[in-house]
Amino acid sequence: MPVSQVVKYANTNHSRFVEELAEFVRFPTVGSQPNHAKDMGQCAIWLTDQLQKIGLHRAEMIQTDGHPIVYAESRQRYGCPTVLIYGHYDVQPAEPLQAWKSPPFQPVVRNSYLYGRGASDDKGQLFTHIKALECYLQTTGELPLNIKCLFEGEEEIGSPHLNTFLTDYTWDLGADVAVISDMPIIAPDRPAITYALRGAISLELQVEGPQRELHSGIYGGAIHNPLQVLCEIIGRLHDPYGRIAIPGFYDHVQTWDSSELEYMAQIGPTEQEILRNARVLHGWGEPNFSSYERTTIRPSLSVNGIVGGYQGDGPKAVIPGLAVAKLNFRLVPNQDPLEIERLLRQYIANITPRTVRSRIQTQFTASPIVLERPHPAMQAASHAYFQGFGTMPVFLRCGGTIPVVNMLHNILGIPTVLMGFALPDDQMHAPNEKFYLPNFFNGIKTSISFLSEVARRMRPVQKSAGTTAGLGVLP
Repeated sequence: MPVSQVVKYANTNHSRFVEELAEFVRFPTVGSQPNHAKDMGQCAIWLTDQLQKIGLHRAEMIQTDGHPIVYAESRQRYGCPTVLIYGHYDVQPAEPLQAWKSPPFQPVVRNSYLYGRGASDDKGQLFTHIKALECYLQTTGELPLNIKCLFEGEEEIGSPHLNTFLTDYTWDLGADVAVISDMPIIAPDRPAITYALRGAISLELQVEGPQRELHSGIYGGAIHNPLQVLCEIIGRLHDPYGRIAIPGFYDHVQTWDSSELEYMAQIGPTEQEILRNARVLHGWGEPNFSSYERTTIRPSLSVNGIVGGYQGDGPKAVIPGLAVAKLNFRLVPNQDPLEIERLLRQYIANITPRTVRSRIQTQFTASPIVLERPHPAMQAASHAYFQGFGTMPVFLRCGGTIPVVNMLHNILGIPTVLMGFALPDDQMHAPNEKFYLPNFFNGIKTSISFLSEVARRMRPVQKSAGTTAGLGVLP
C-alpha cells in the first residue's frame, strides 16, 4: 500500500489523536518529585496500553530502580532494517503555578496550540511516532521495517538508570539507527535536522555558615552571611563581558572554520528571532559571537535557582545558616565534563572565604556530540521532512543536551537522527508550555515517510537482528 494511504488514515483521525495526546499530557509525570511517583507508574501503564492497542507485537513496562521504562517492538521482519524510537514521558516541574494561564496538567487547545506541561517536551513529539506506527499498522497491518520503542521516565533528571538498562539489554535493543524527537525546528515552515548538541553538568552549590539562623540585629555585621557569600561567589563565575571566569575553562573549546560559521549564519535563527522567542529586547554573552553561536558552539553557565533565608510574607530579621544555588553548564566539543567539574571545584574552593564552608554536589553530566550529516538515515530524514512539511530541512545545531544520544552511541553502537517538531517559543521548561498542533500532524506524516525511506535506503547490519522474545518482564 502506498504511503499516501497511510497518511490518509492520519488525516481522518486528527481529532482523536489530539484527544489522546491531551490524555497523555494530563498525567502529572514530574519525575523529580517523589509525590508524583504514583503518577509516573500510571502513565507508564497508559503508555504501554497505547502501544498494545495500535498493534505492536509486544509492549511491556519494565521496572528500574527509579521510574519505569516502557518498551515495545514490532513483529520482526528479517532482512529489514531496525529503527529504535526513543522518547521520555517525564516532564519538568510546573512551578510557578500562578504563572500558568490554565492548569499545567489540565491540557486545553487555544489558537491551534495544545497547552500543558510536557505537551512539547516530550509527550507531543514522542506521540507523533506512536501515531505514525498506528497509521501503518491500522492500514497495512505491518510496518515497512522493524521497530523498537524505548520510552523512559527519567530524562529530565539525567537518565540515571538508563545506562544500566541499555547495558543489560544490549542485544535486545540492537538497531540500525535511533530516532529522537525532543528538540525544536526553526519555524513551522522551516524544519530542521539537529546535528549537534551541547553537553551538560548540573550541580548544587551549598554555602554553610552558622549552625542555626541568627538574629540579624544582634549578629549582623559580625557573622558572615552565607547567602551573601553565595551571591558573591556567583558574581565571580563570569567576568564583566560574559565569559566564564573559571581558570582553564576555555582551554579545550573547539574552534570552527569559516565555512562552518558561514553555514550557521545562513541557516540558523537570526538574532531578532532568538530575542523574540526569548521575549527580551537585548541579548547578552561573550563578545564577538552571535546569539546562535553563543547557544550552540560556545559553552555557557547558568544559575537555575537560589534558595536561602526567609521566603515567607513580611520581614524576618535573620542570618540564614545555609544558602544553595543550582548551576548548569553547557559544554561544547573537546570539553570533558569531568575536567570542567574539577576546575569548578578548585575555583570555588579558592574563592570561598574561611568564614563559611562550601560544598558541591554533582547531579548529572553528559558529553557534547556532533552527528554525521551524510549518513543514509539523515538523508531519509531530509526526504521525510519534505514530505511532511512541504519544504526541505536545514541542518541545525541545538544548545540543549540529550544524554541518551551518547549512551546509544557508546553502548549500543548505533547512530541517532534528531528530528524535532517543537517550536522555539513552545515554552519548554517554562509556564504555559504548548505544542503547535499543525506540527503534530506534519510530524506524523514526516515519521510515516521516515520509516518508509529508511526501509528503502538502509540495509540491516548483522548485530541489529534483535530478538522476538522481548525483555521477559511481562507474560
